[in-house]
Amino acid sequence: MRIGTLVLIIWLVIGGIAAGQRGYYTGEVENCSKAGTILVTIIAGPLNYVGLNPKISCKTPEPSK
Repeated sequence: MRIGTLVLIIWLVIGGIAAGQRGYYTGEVENCSKAGTILVTIIAGPLNYVGLNPKISCKTPEPSK
């Protein structure tokens, strides 16, 4: 296994742990905001532990009148 692959796996595992510690895995994923926040938190990995707290908000376009 290459070192880059190992670092990537460890990075994503740390992000998954951070999302779990914030309680993102409890309950249903009822909207894209929660799903996006979980995904970005996992991708941010160890940066979560140095103060990064990514949040995603999805806005539904309003219908034209």
